[in-house]
Amino acid sequence: MSVVSLEYIRRKTRGILRLTRWKEYVIYVTPLTAFGAMLALRATGEALDWRLLVAVAANTLAVAYAFMINDIVDAPDDALEAERAARNPVTCGEISVWEGWTVSGVVAVAAFGLYALLGLPALIVGAITLLLSHFYSWKPVRLKAYPVTDILSHSLMLSGLLLVVGFYCYHHDLLAIWSVVLAMTLVSGYGQLYNQARDYEMDRAAGLYNTTIMLGKRLTFVLMYAMLIGAALLLVYALIVGLIPWWLIGVAVVSIPLIYLFRSRADARGGNAADLSGTVQLQVLMAANCAVIVWMIAQALGF
Repeated sequence: MSVVSLEYIRRKTRGILRLTRWKEYVIYVTPLTAFGAMLALRATGEALDWRLLVAVAANTLAVAYAFMINDIVDAPDDALEAERAARNPVTCGEISVWEGWTVSGVVAVAAFGLYALLGLPALIVGAITLLLSHFYSWKPVRLKAYPVTDILSHSLMLSGLLLVVGFYCYHHDLLAIWSVVLAMTLVSGYGQLYNQARDYEMDRAAGLYNTTIMLGKRLTFVLMYAMLIGAALLLVYALIVGLIPWWLIGVAVVSIPLIYLFRSRADARGGNAADLSGTVQLQVLMAANCAVIVWMIAQALGF
């Protein structure tokens, strides 16, 4: 009986971990949150402390909640396609719908509690992130099912608002970093359009009507690249006005070999790249992580 119970616990634990899909976002949630904190510290001159760790944990749980709700709600639809069915632990039967909702509720409450430790501004932004995470997939609202709202809600809850939480740990003048917040939101918008373009035929066959299906693949790719260009221009502006130190460009240059060393035909989610930009997504994320880490080390050493 104990052997059966132990195997049962292992299976449920594995299913819950798979439901969080943590591998898909840890690589960008942590640097985004830290990036926001570094922007604030550059303005205030304060030092890093426990608040950044709390912000990273809170943001990670909030994003986990978004992914968990998505898989719970989409379980019946995922059952219609073999690859998605194999990925979704609810569809596979590793965990039940009730278990999924219960665990996701615990994750949301934990995220909210951590946000509360960071002060009222961060708590408000965190609460908005959790609400978007819920309503993005929850079928009575389902923001991801409508053009424009699918891109806007995705970009805010998985990028812009995460950076703001990190910033609010140490500073409250959000207007000072509007260009960086907008740049990161545009990058996330690119990512969502990319995902929709990659899944275009599958989504259209399923009867979905998202932004990409409304625009068509050609216009979607144009909008994707326009978002990337806009984000790049905004980051250049942030460099010019001093929000970001110029020496980080050197870190980016040094990281360039990583892009070629680890280049592949897969995108950041591990699927076949839909275009050239998809082949360097993971490598660019690695370079961004390197830049933020170096910035944090320089901050800690007083440079």
